[in-house]
Amino acid sequence: MPLTKQEWLGLEKKAHELRKATLDTTFWAGSGHIGGGMSVLDMLVILYYKYMKIKKDEPLWEDRDRLILSKGHAGIAYAPLLVDLGFNDADQLKTFNHTSSKMGMHLDSNKVVGVDASTGSLGHGLSIAVGTALAAKIKGKGYKTFAILGDGECDEGSNWEAAMTAAHYKADNMISFVDRNRCMIDGKTEEVMALEPLADKWKAFGFIVKEVDGHNFKELAEAIDFAYENKGAPVMIIANTVKGEGIDFMEGNYLWHYGAIDEAKYEDAKKSLDRHYQKRVARVE
Repeated sequence: MPLTKQEWLGLEKKAHELRKATLDTTFWAGSGHIGGGMSVLDMLVILYYKYMKIKKDEPLWEDRDRLILSKGHAGIAYAPLLVDLGFNDADQLKTFNHTSSKMGMHLDSNKVVGVDASTGSLGHGLSIAVGTALAAKIKGKGYKTFAILGDGECDEGSNWEAAMTAAHYKADNMISFVDRNRCMIDGKTEEVMALEPLADKWKAFGFIVKEVDGHNFKELAEAIDFAYENKGAPVMIIANTVKGEGIDFMEGNYLWHYGAIDEAKYEDAKKSLDRHYQKRVARVE
């Protein structure tokens, strides 16, 4: 259903809180995949705080919606969200990626409550999502499966095998996203291995494609609403995003795919996130 102004402002507030928590986690860890964490956060926020059916006191509820974060290195943003939902202890964030911590760089579903699949070996998340979606059909379950891919991992052939499978078996209970921030660890995606025309590729593989501003909750909600109503084919939402969204000295810079945060950068980033939030609220108003 369409976003109300109150809902939109609430999502902006939550996204801001979680961007700050992601920055904190990166600072405590010493380094991390902060660029892609910031670009994917708005997708995670709208799914968990508006759409997904979950039970906070029953994380393994059989009929819950599933989220497969194929770009598992963005766990540095996913972990604060799972803490905010109450699935995990907030103190765990202070040990993120430290020796013996339950929260490693790629979140382990056997150790971190709320994680539906261990990911991070890129190119496999869509295959897992197709499997959970088809399992729901076989079992007569009504849950949805959501998958979020990085654009860099779309270079992996396993994604396209999964895409063929999803279209062939009409996995219309699976809603997928590409976090299209146009940067990967080695450079700009179009320079390393060109993906365009990316929308046409997914269409050719049998997906219905929607392209949106991945940092605009209204556009994301409209695309997800469409996907909920769609029957007969899987939907791919290509979310155009910015690497490092909200932190001005990181934005659009592939060198911040993974980076270290010292105290000076930490303080600058906090100020930038506050300015970013003000701009986002002004857009809603």
